[in-house]
Amino acid sequence: MSAEQKQGGTELAPRYDAKLVEDEYYQYWMDGGFYRAPIVEGKQPYTIVIPPPNVTGTLHLGHALNNTMIDILIRWKRMQGHPTLYLPGTDHAGLATQIRVEEDLRKSGGPTRHELGREAFVAKVWDWKERYHATITSQLRKLGVSVDWSREAFTMDERLSRAVRAFFVQLYKKGLIYQGTRITHWCPKDQTALSDIEVEYEERQGHIWHFRYPLADGSGSIVIATTRPETMLGDTAVAVNPEDERYKHLVGKMLRHPATGREIPIIADEYVDPAFGTGCVKITPFHDPNDFEIGLRHGLEMPQVIGPKGEMTEAAGKYAGLDRYECRRRIVADAEAEGWLVKVEEHQHAVGCCARCGTVIEPLISRQWYVKMKPLAEPAIRAVESGQIKIVPERFTKVYLHWMENIQDWCISRQIWWGHRIPVWYCDDCGHLTVSETDPTRCEKCGSANIRQDEDALDTWFSSALWPFSTLGWPDDTADLRYFFPTDVLVTGYDILFFWVARMIFSSLELTGKIPFHTVVLHGLVRDAQGRKMSKSLGNGVDPIDVIDQYGTDALRFMLVTGSSPGNDIRFHTERVENARNFANKLWNASRFVLMNLADWQPAAEGAALQYDVADRWIRHRFNEAARAVNELLGEYQYGEAARTIYDFIWSEFCDWYIELVKPRLYNPADPTRAAAQETLARVLEGTLRLLHPFMPYITEAIWQKLPLRSPQVETAPEIARAAGRDALPPSISVTAYPTPVEGWADAEANERMALIIDTIRALRSIRAEFRLGEHTRIDAVVMATSHQALAILNEGRAFIENLGKTGQLTIQPVAEAKPKNAAAAVVTGAEIYVPLAGLIDLPKEIERLTKELTTTGDELAKLEKKLSNEGFLTKAKPEVVEKTREEAAALAEKRQALENRLAMLRSMQG
Repeated sequence: MSAEQKQGGTELAPRYDAKLVEDEYYQYWMDGGFYRAPIVEGKQPYTIVIPPPNVTGTLHLGHALNNTMIDILIRWKRMQGHPTLYLPGTDHAGLATQIRVEEDLRKSGGPTRHELGREAFVAKVWDWKERYHATITSQLRKLGVSVDWSREAFTMDERLSRAVRAFFVQLYKKGLIYQGTRITHWCPKDQTALSDIEVEYEERQGHIWHFRYPLADGSGSIVIATTRPETMLGDTAVAVNPEDERYKHLVGKMLRHPATGREIPIIADEYVDPAFGTGCVKITPFHDPNDFEIGLRHGLEMPQVIGPKGEMTEAAGKYAGLDRYECRRRIVADAEAEGWLVKVEEHQHAVGCCARCGTVIEPLISRQWYVKMKPLAEPAIRAVESGQIKIVPERFTKVYLHWMENIQDWCISRQIWWGHRIPVWYCDDCGHLTVSETDPTRCEKCGSANIRQDEDALDTWFSSALWPFSTLGWPDDTADLRYFFPTDVLVTGYDILFFWVARMIFSSLELTGKIPFHTVVLHGLVRDAQGRKMSKSLGNGVDPIDVIDQYGTDALRFMLVTGSSPGNDIRFHTERVENARNFANKLWNASRFVLMNLADWQPAAEGAALQYDVADRWIRHRFNEAARAVNELLGEYQYGEAARTIYDFIWSEFCDWYIELVKPRLYNPADPTRAAAQETLARVLEGTLRLLHPFMPYITEAIWQKLPLRSPQVETAPEIARAAGRDALPPSISVTAYPTPVEGWADAEANERMALIIDTIRALRSIRAEFRLGEHTRIDAVVMATSHQALAILNEGRAFIENLGKTGQLTIQPVAEAKPKNAAAAVVTGAEIYVPLAGLIDLPKEIERLTKELTTTGDELAKLEKKLSNEGFLTKAKPEVVEKTREEAAALAEKRQALENRLAMLRSMQG
């Protein structure tokens, strides 16, 4: 339905149909142009760029959490009147996407990447990109994000690609990009170099093999220990610490390598830790970064015995051509057969794996392009230390600073075809390197046309590092860049603090002289109900679209943020989504009730005198408190607490209390306070919908459209309309003012008075539940006020207490020494409540029932306490299982105490 076709009305459907509402209103928002970001001179904008999803596949729950958090902030700020830009886009994800396409070709029996050739393969990847880009944008729309689609970006768009080249050239000309030959992390499967943070370390069970290396002169031997026997084929020395008294006399002597027969020297180097292993370290310069440095210091040979595909090279001698792990098995077998295997020990250690495909990486020497990081890191460190950039939660500041202070040069070249090709051209005639933002046709030095471009592509994060400003037009001086940059907040997962966040900070400071954002809000991962990371191998992944189809977008969004806190992981429980859906249904049904009771209502004129009672004044005060708290909490990025505050206000205070309190007045046309109740219902519901809108945009829009009372649009609405090419915006809750405390609604006295009335009703309900008195049974009650003020309040609230407490004869009196006999009792601040039980319960039977329940409870508690005293259970069971058992035991202990107290009271009544 278009914005022009959208009609109002005063009736809601009997049942909330999330799918119907959500399909209708996203198109309504798009047609209306509500989310086109306007440039309003003199007014402070609010900008957030999306962490661009990779076009490797579809979105997961982590994306849903991330975009929900961003959308909450964006909708909140838009409703506060800021010119607001939520900029969408996607990332080409060079290596990850190339891997996916190659896998797809293998599964379909198609040609390999190399059989296709670079041009044809890249065309295949573009096809993949178009397919999954369409899926991702469809999913984002389904999620209800209020992005400006007119500014959508892709990291390989022409304008963003130009920014990447400008970045490379600028750093190269400043001497911050260089080409070097050194040990790099190498993925044998993907056949490319990786940066330090693209390697994930997994704890694995392995072994340490101890081998005997004989002295060449036959005077003895030494023992070395290694976790990778296959690398020993590239040994060119054995090193000891120069201060190690055990080996000082051996420095300079030669060893005969037990596997190759070559003679290698014993050298002294301070790098060696005498306390580690035997104190003797084999040096394999080509296959270990530390050994490489030692090799340079001592001028050692550097044979390569493991090739790029993880196979042994010709330099490995008789083991040449073997897979590295098969070679390991052969060497160990030979060592055992020939007598130079000393011992084998079990060993738990961290193994470096490719973050993209999981293959164990190889440290190999290769020539790559690097970014010199120290000069770039220093201003990025100062920006955070000075407070220019704030990281939420604050504990991640130390993590960021530690990494940046110890940062290594960044390897930016990748041996892949999908991505931004390195803008360097080699001259085959003079050897000169031409580095250019545009494709040259000749060598800039000698003028030869015999030039060829570097085959490698840039690391994906090289382009992503420019995202906050390349998406706004950099390196051009665009209106968007001038107005919307720097952006305001970056919301992303803590797991890419180094991959992405740090790189955006130093890139922005280097290229624009400005910080890219003032705040970084880090959220955790969405894990399964058992706390495990979701993965294909475990089969525990959850598709957010499946959740939306079953429960609705609003339910998913609300579930994701409730219970969340910055920097902490959350667990996905289907029950929590069901609770969020129930909350939506509760709001829908309450709103439907309100609308049905506003059919004859007209908004009160300015200054009209209405007869507001204590309940009206109370709910308006509670709304003010909720609005104040939510604004403060959102300002602190406490999404979970903000959502909980709204939930409690809507479910408990507005629905369960206020609506129930005013029903008798609504149903009585002659009640002089009925108009005040209607006025309060209408205004509080309308404000509540605006309060909830950033969290649950669909249901709030659907209900708000039906209200006979609507808040006016924000002052930026005309500029938003013009940005969308319209004369005016149609009605939408998303461009109304976000609630703040309403002047004149604060009423601490009404709040205090209602607290006593509500506590009294709750006490009566608790007694009813405790003694299993039927819901429809009218119970007599005596309420004794502990002060004159409390007595007046209770008498004022008599009708509320009688109605919601379902009392028969209700006596309200000052506290007296004589208490009702054989009565259940409760105490609240300001009153004592008594419910005579005579005639309501069969005393002997109730005592018998409670005695049996107490015995059962005690037995169950004893079993749990026995389990918790078992050291085997405490050490072997999963921590969450132990914690759950403790919680169950605590609940049973509390229940047992309550049963004992109740039995004691009943036995005293029995005499």
